[in-house]
Amino acid sequence: MINVTKTYLPSKEKYKQYVDRIYDSGWMTNNGPLVNELEKRLKEYLGVRNIVLVSNGTVALEIAYRALNITGYAITTPFSFVATTSSLVTNGISPIFCDIDECSLNMDVNKIEGCITPNTSAIVPVHVFGNSCDVEKIDDIAKKHNLKVIYDAAHAFDVKFKERSILEYGDISTLSFHATKLFHSIEGGALVFDDDKLAEKIRYLINFGIKDKESIPELGTNAKMNEFEAAMGLCVLDDIEDIKSYRKRVYKQYCSGLSGLLNLQEINVDSDVNYSYFPVIFDTEEQLLRVEAILNERDIFPRRYFYPSLDTLYYIEPRQVCSISRSISKRILCLPIYHGLPDESVQEIISIIRLELS
Repeated sequence: MINVTKTYLPSKEKYKQYVDRIYDSGWMTNNGPLVNELEKRLKEYLGVRNIVLVSNGTVALEIAYRALNITGYAITTPFSFVATTSSLVTNGISPIFCDIDECSLNMDVNKIEGCITPNTSAIVPVHVFGNSCDVEKIDDIAKKHNLKVIYDAAHAFDVKFKERSILEYGDISTLSFHATKLFHSIEGGALVFDDDKLAEKIRYLINFGIKDKESIPELGTNAKMNEFEAAMGLCVLDDIEDIKSYRKRVYKQYCSGLSGLLNLQEINVDSDVNYSYFPVIFDTEEQLLRVEAILNERDIFPRRYFYPSLDTLYYIEPRQVCSISRSISKRILCLPIYHGLPDESVQEIISIIRLELS
């Protein structure tokens, strides 16, 4: 069976070395030494000023909203994983959807200002499939209208924009380290930010709001990463260059075999690629469903990321229609891409698609 992704597993021996350290120390969670070690190494690897590890990518978004006191309305994209939107709603923030650009698949920056209301406090863009948003234009709009910017960078691990980490843009960027991601810690996530003053607040927000033994100044939650997750993260980080190199090879094979046959995501010219996903866009939904059915018959399971468009969610008020997002979401399919995917499997997928579309 070939799924859209496969979790990278380091050697048992390497993981056991870190687990032995946990058993030796007896320190399982609550800001343990492996969490601190992973924070330090990620800070250096990603080239960022501040990073705080948390239990998952969804809670990273929620902590970001609380840390920046986001209220009222937030402008975001309807073309993303549902957590981008649900994290807003569960925190009492109403999402206002800005439709996407059909080439980059990111929020259309030319439509953002038309979404701003007197009650808007933030913009929450997504670097879709790791493709950099127009961060300079978004930051300019935010400054003009005094809005905060929280980038959902769940797909954008180690992506650079003009040779600078994409995570350094906006007020806060959030990452997901779920097992399906390019870099993972089984479950996990992170907040990345430049403002040193935010660090203390974020750290007590993820620890029930507790600042010290005698002070609980905020409504917090339990969002701490544990030592076993940090151990996995350290193992995966050791191998990350090999992981990226392998995925790049798969990505290039797809590009070579499918370019000109299907529409591909247009990558920001000022950005690099981390090879997390390979989305293809069909002319019609019917075409997509035919290809998907044939692949499934061969035990190959791509995924319809992201379907449905989030502006169709029943719990979103006010009701909104984003026609481009709705159209793309019906016609887009992410093909399998992961470390260890055999070349012959990649070629089989390419051949099936080419045969069906020829």
